[in-house]
Amino acid sequence: MQVVELKGKEDDFLDPLVALVNADGIQKEIRLEMADRPPKIGEYVIIHAGFAIHTLTEEDAKINLDLMRQMAEGLEKEGRLPGPAS
Repeated sequence: MQVVELKGKEDDFLDPLVALVNADGIQKEIRLEMADRPPKIGEYVIIHAGFAIHTLTEEDAKINLDLMRQMAEGLEKEGRLPGPAS
């Protein structure tokens, strides 16, 4: 998901750094304590259970998203994934 806003401060237990992220119009706030490095606005993060676990540049994120879409399309063609609702 792409980081659109950062709130809080690094290394401040009472005001921890969190990110507002967006993907396809879905926005959520996530925690950043477990990320490999704090993201910048416009970068992307891989999220697990409400925590960012890895930060990606925009270029790397686009490559990864494209690969995931290709995999989903391949699984759909093989009948392993349900297609879009008709």
